[in-house]
Amino acid sequence: MALFSNLSNYKNLGLLIIRVGLGIMFIYHGYPKLMGGPKEWRELGGSMKYVGIHFLPAVWGFLAAATELLGGFLLIIGLAFRPVCILLLINLIVAALTHLGSGGSLGDAAHAIEDAVVFAGLIFIGPGKYSVDKK
Repeated sequence: MALFSNLSNYKNLGLLIIRVGLGIMFIYHGYPKLMGGPKEWRELGGSMKYVGIHFLPAVWGFLAAATELLGGFLLIIGLAFRPVCILLLINLIVAALTHLGSGGSLGDAAHAIEDAVVFAGLIFIGPGKYSVDKK
């Protein structure tokens, strides 16, 4: 369609919008988890049982919360973009498995699965030129 034919000239702007939007939402979700302290971290890290890891739930929970908060910030600025996408992808896979493993439906896990698909794609695309990485 001719109306939208020139939008491909703004791919980097599109990537910036995706990075900032996702980054803000991951900061929004990660901050309360990180500030929740060891009790919150143990509960969050308990999700690792769905991937066969039963030890140190507080450590895993802290790492998951820190990945969301710090990863969200790094997404926004576009620094260490691909490693951050990989870590957030892992986080989201565990989240989806937690929803499914605890008796939830595909609808319950849908948000985590959708975000995981986006991060999987962003690993290949990169952060765009409006980023600290500039690739």
